[in-house]
Amino acid sequence: MASAAATAEDVLPLLNSQAYLEGHAVGEARALVADLCRHFYNLGWVTGTGGSITVKVHDDAVPKPHQLIVMSPSGVQKERMVPEDMYVMSGSGAVLSAPSPKPYPHKPPKCSDCAPLFMKAYLMRNAGACIHSHGMESCLITMINPSAKEFRITHMEMIKGIQGHGYYDELVVPIIENTAHERELTESLSEAMAAYPKATAVLVRNHGIYVWGDSWINAKTQAECYHYLFDAALKLHQLGIDYSSPGHGPVNCLSSFQNKNKPLSSGLANGGHVPDPSRHCIVLDIEGTTTPITFVTDVLFPYARDNVRKHLSSTYDSDETKDDIKLLRAQVEEDLKQGLSGSLPIPPNDALKEEVVDSLVANVEAMIKSDRKITSLKQLQGHIWRTGFENKELQGVVYDDVPEALKKWHESGIKVYIYSSGSREAQRLLFANTPYGDLRRYLSGFFDTTVGNKRESHSYSEISLSVGVDKPSQILFVTDVHQEAVAAKAAGLNVLISIRPGNAVLPENHGFKTIRSFAEI
Repeated sequence: MASAAATAEDVLPLLNSQAYLEGHAVGEARALVADLCRHFYNLGWVTGTGGSITVKVHDDAVPKPHQLIVMSPSGVQKERMVPEDMYVMSGSGAVLSAPSPKPYPHKPPKCSDCAPLFMKAYLMRNAGACIHSHGMESCLITMINPSAKEFRITHMEMIKGIQGHGYYDELVVPIIENTAHERELTESLSEAMAAYPKATAVLVRNHGIYVWGDSWINAKTQAECYHYLFDAALKLHQLGIDYSSPGHGPVNCLSSFQNKNKPLSSGLANGGHVPDPSRHCIVLDIEGTTTPITFVTDVLFPYARDNVRKHLSSTYDSDETKDDIKLLRAQVEEDLKQGLSGSLPIPPNDALKEEVVDSLVANVEAMIKSDRKITSLKQLQGHIWRTGFENKELQGVVYDDVPEALKKWHESGIKVYIYSSGSREAQRLLFANTPYGDLRRYLSGFFDTTVGNKRESHSYSEISLSVGVDKPSQILFVTDVHQEAVAAKAAGLNVLISIRPGNAVLPENHGFKTIRSFAEI
């Protein structure tokens, strides 16, 4: 059997062989798809021969890009499918094995009309499985507002089942318009996947949903969570509750920017539709804006520096710390190539634990001393700070005017996000553990340097795509850093600069409006 490092030349002849196509790995995938089709039929996702499912053939000996794909056929009663009904395809989409025709009243075999769309998930997202559901919830949720290009929901427990999301995050699912023939959706689906790089699903208006994951288990789990959230949103909408806001208040209190002279229709209940309100939101920096810079420099950074060795040593074999070390290795290797001062080679994983920890500590201390704004450092610091907050050795600090402003904006329906160089976990910890209680209930989401450097305009363009505004100017960004203000303005955002004790002096004639308290906003 081919090794995991096998080349295409090594493995393709094997995958094309009749022996492999009739072997255990492919047979297991065929049976799995048949089982899933029956299960999804009972859930109402693939009735009337609609919907489809496809999975990659799991074989540890075959590199993922070359793994074969098993796909359910078109026009077949999903609850009566058997493994022999499946198509087997190459990683590029070529049909390697097709089912044999069955006598009347069965139709001639035909590969799923969804095949070109499924291939986008495999080629663009390196998916391990993709599910297309016609579940009623996924259809109706796109009809509440016929002009909406996205479905948005936040502060629901099942959001945690969607890859890369937590309870406090806002889940965004793009919506594309339906066409007469499924294959004609390929281009718009591809565009949506490119425009929403964090999405793991795309809704098709009046039709259904495509969901993908890195394995069939991940795709199935996410599909179940999406359908749950759609069903919950429909029920909340019928009750007049705004499922897209953290507080889930009444729909008619959705936004202080909404024209209150225009009554909201009741949506599906009377055939009308909720008008698309003008979207506005606020994005806040932390250091020097919501929180004194001294808290970060004099409390958080020293705590991380003083506890990095203890943390790495005590959690060395955990998956989380292994991931932290992997990121640090990659960063240090890049730093060594660039000749950055303070960078030291990290011994290989099979070296003594003490040697690896010593080198990691030295590199991390140098990164902290240089105030590096890099994901590998911020992620590790966030995990160290989590322990500090859990042990009550740390408490979050915010300016006195911040809680009241957050509450006011929240009650007005204005969504507030945080964008900081600190990791999202570190941000959540800070706002969850303040003297004023847990302030996360007023926040719709968190952004960190995984969306880009805070001094680069494309980072703010990425945020604009994620928070659901019609145009960047509907976002107000508040920061204390002049370079960040310049970058955000270049992306089209409105900007205020925060003047707080200890903040850096601004350049003369900087051209930005300033505030000394959130009460001025």
